[in-house]
Amino acid sequence: MSMLIPFGPQHPVLPEPLQLRLEINDEQVVSAMPVVGYVHRGLEKLAEQKDFQQDTYLIERVCGICSFIHSLTYCMGIEELMNIEVPARAKYLRVVWSELHRMHSHLLALGLLADAFGFENLFMSLWKTRERIMDAMEYTTGGRVMLGSCCIGGVRKDINPEQKKFVLDQLATVEKELKSLSHVLLDDYSVKQRLVGVGVMNRKTAYESGAVGPTARGSGLEMDHRMTGYCAYGELAFQPVVEQDGDCYSRTKVRVRELSQSIDLVRTALDRMPDSELKTPFKGNPDGEVAMRAEQPRGEVLYYLKANGTDKLERLRVRTPTFANVAPLLSMLVGCSLADVAVIILSVDPCVSCTER
Repeated sequence: MSMLIPFGPQHPVLPEPLQLRLEINDEQVVSAMPVVGYVHRGLEKLAEQKDFQQDTYLIERVCGICSFIHSLTYCMGIEELMNIEVPARAKYLRVVWSELHRMHSHLLALGLLADAFGFENLFMSLWKTRERIMDAMEYTTGGRVMLGSCCIGGVRKDINPEQKKFVLDQLATVEKELKSLSHVLLDDYSVKQRLVGVGVMNRKTAYESGAVGPTARGSGLEMDHRMTGYCAYGELAFQPVVEQDGDCYSRTKVRVRELSQSIDLVRTALDRMPDSELKTPFKGNPDGEVAMRAEQPRGEVLYYLKANGTDKLERLRVRTPTFANVAPLLSMLVGCSLADVAVIILSVDPCVSCTER
């Protein structure tokens, strides 16, 4: 006999309010239905009431974890509408701050996953390492969460030689700490017992359900918008990290490997960064419509902008990676044990606040 139980919106392992109504039969999930809207803020409507330059600050507040890439994607959309060419140095700086955000987000997600299966020491160690990335962002921009460094036409801030040395020193320490932490995440018997073979989604299901980010790449899909070469990624020989097994372990392994990849990308970007202006001046207002994409830590984010030649946008629409990963998550849950629900959810790393905006 099946029964319906609520998982969330308040739950010890959920960092944000999300409810799943689970149909359970003998401790096994038969179906799952999401219930959302607990943290809706009306940011899209508010963006239409501000002028398009003020929206740069507003959009950065869509999410407190990947704030920079939200503002970056919005700025790239306006730059496309107004035919603004971003200076070369600004493109490299955008890569640096994007990858620092990716690292802090992955470390946060891996820590929460460790907490979900009761590995408190691993959780604390991962977040301790994450603090070094937060310090690097604060030292280069003045902000730990909202960097405020991206603007239409380029960036507001530069990285001087002293700041560059600080970032590289922090990355060296992070890389050293990650070696031992990665060994625990990928080789520990207890961790594997909770992750291997749990929440399996094959490549075909991942593709048909629209999975993005580490969720898709953990199922063998070579999908990463950085492959298109936006900003300076085209000059950094970027290749996506892909795993084939499609379980919680594969998604975890993708994030662990992407941490090392991001360290290499930041180092290369700082080393190759050319001298140029930081921002291209412009006049006028945007007109027309555009869809702009970028790769968030959780996957592809899409911004649709419709402008009418005034200083206020007619429409702004955001499709976040977590929204795209809801359908894949529901397919993973069917047939799993009730005890594995929390681990499967956190292996997808949902960000509820930016999804509900």
